[in-house]
Amino acid sequence: MIDPHGKVTFPDLPAGAPLGTGLVPFEAVELELPPGTQLAFYTDGLIETRDADIDAGMRQLSASLAQPGRSLERLCSSVIETLPTQPPSDDVTLLLSRTRALSPSQTATWDLPSDPAVVHTARTFVTRRLAKWGLDRMAPSTELIVSELVTNAVRHATGRIRLRLIRHEVLTCEVSDASDCLPHRRQARSLDESGRGLRIVSQLSQRQGCRSTTGGGKTVWAEQELPRDAWTI
Repeated sequence: MIDPHGKVTFPDLPAGAPLGTGLVPFEAVELELPPGTQLAFYTDGLIETRDADIDAGMRQLSASLAQPGRSLERLCSSVIETLPTQPPSDDVTLLLSRTRALSPSQTATWDLPSDPAVVHTARTFVTRRLAKWGLDRMAPSTELIVSELVTNAVRHATGRIRLRLIRHEVLTCEVSDASDCLPHRRQARSLDESGRGLRIVSQLSQRQGCRSTTGGGKTVWAEQELPRDAWTI
């Protein structure tokens, strides 16, 4: 963990099975992190060599990560550049993430009933919010994304639906429902009346995906690039 001032600590965590080994029970730990905290996840191939002790690799990693203010991309490159020049003896993986806090004015959330008629209501909510944010030019594409995601939730899930817009470095649209069934894109034939929703979403957004939510259910999300003049709030 790297705090906003660049102090690096290795949290004391209980040992567990490696990721990807299957459904093995593990002990959960909760840590409270201030905004701006960075997390570095890595494999031992990043810090361990045949010629040096693993503690030396951890000290070298700490020094490389203690660079507050750098973007995650530049920080990741800086860490990789400190690796030994000889080929690693094991796989090397590094994942960096950073916590952030958004002001209430940067998000908008609506709870919707599972009813086909609510799709029109969702588009209206989104259009009004984009106008309030000065993002009217993004309304056509965002309306289409919202229409497809909310329609999929109505058709394939049960219970109430939650729609959320997040304005930060990108415009994120999230639709959450109570179903654990993850969506998958399929190739619609010329006469099919459905099956094109996720393809449309992928064409209108720069990134999209799905994640499971705490307590069950899922969230499907799509990101659109903001106009340059809309980055500052």
